[in-house]
Amino acid sequence: MTPPRWARRLLILVAIVAAVGWVYSHYIYQPVIFGLRDDFVKAVPNQDPPRGVASLSAKSCGVCHRAIYAEWKTSIHSRAYVDPFYQAYWKKDDHIWICANCHNPLENQQPIRVLGLNNGKIDDPITEPNPMFDEALQQEGINCAGCHVRDGIIYGPYKDASAPHPTAYDPKFTNTDICYWCHQVPSGPFQFYNGGPCATFFEFEDGPYARQGYTCQSCHMPLLRRPAAIGGPVRETRQHLWRGGHDPAMLKRALQVTLLPDQSNWKKGDKLKFTARLRNGGAGHKIPTGDPDRRFTVHFELLDGDGQVVKQATHTIGRWLIWKPIIVELYENRIPPLTERDYTFKVAARAGHRLRLTVKYHIVTERARNSLIKKYGFPADEPYQFTLYEQTLSLDQGHYQPPAPPVAKWGDRANDDRRCMPHPA
Repeated sequence: MTPPRWARRLLILVAIVAAVGWVYSHYIYQPVIFGLRDDFVKAVPNQDPPRGVASLSAKSCGVCHRAIYAEWKTSIHSRAYVDPFYQAYWKKDDHIWICANCHNPLENQQPIRVLGLNNGKIDDPITEPNPMFDEALQQEGINCAGCHVRDGIIYGPYKDASAPHPTAYDPKFTNTDICYWCHQVPSGPFQFYNGGPCATFFEFEDGPYARQGYTCQSCHMPLLRRPAAIGGPVRETRQHLWRGGHDPAMLKRALQVTLLPDQSNWKKGDKLKFTARLRNGGAGHKIPTGDPDRRFTVHFELLDGDGQVVKQATHTIGRWLIWKPIIVELYENRIPPLTERDYTFKVAARAGHRLRLTVKYHIVTERARNSLIKKYGFPADEPYQFTLYEQTLSLDQGHYQPPAPPVAKWGDRANDDRRCMPHPA
């Protein structure tokens, strides 16, 4: 008996849907928002502690490198594994192995060893239990050994180091190569970004500060004269701080905000236009950078005599993407180095009215945060946005003189390095 026409059509439709689903799951869908580099598929191979060092723990290094250890403990690197943002997003991604290669770069910090990939698929790794897994070491995130220890030797930026353990010079500690490992991930198949998902490394390398001889360390690891270890010679060392997108002070240094009226004097009834000028004068890469969820928001609010908002406007600086079924970056308006962005707001001068300008930074969007709280255990009290700038200006008859923009005092590059990046006019 021949099936009715509607049944044959239904079977064909089901077959097409099944085929499309199979192709999507096997060739298009990616479980993470980035692709793989060949040098990033495996973590740093299991290491033994170098001779003269008790363990791979940062605490062992801190016995002699006390100041550096104290700085590291305050850094986001030290919290790379326990960071609530990482833990929530990692849970969302089913604890896929690849994330650990940045947040726990040593194999010693990972319970499984990834030997390869079946058919090159990121979600089908070939694994075995790791007999050298150290759970306490895992909690340290990106520790000293993750960058400095390889094959029983402690590598660093000095050619004349003298220490109770094997040492060697590695030039990557004096340039940006040391940052490349984690701060540049490529797009994967069917991921259409404008410049990559987290391309801070290349943003800097293509920028004006890199061409002048600065490195990532110039801002994120400022120079300091001191002994690198107890009893060592006084020399130029770098602070192990790595302040960045989770630190309000660093963000304020990167972004300068100026409120500019179209006239310095006004009286009741005058039509005024105010410009919020945002300048990336202190970062060598675009801002915001890193995770595509990060953004700035610029808020204009007109307040009446009772403090009620009677008019407002909001502008966003960041990236806009479609995440499914494929990743497509539709638009981005981030601010490149030494570049300005203007936003305007028109009001009438009235007695008792005030203009309030607020600039905020968001580590994640409100929608993403709420999802992380509800589904993935993100702490509701974890800071996720900061107010970087706020100014309230009376619109009564008056006079307003905007502050002078910062002016750079250029000296030799080394001195500029010690101040971190100056803010060129």
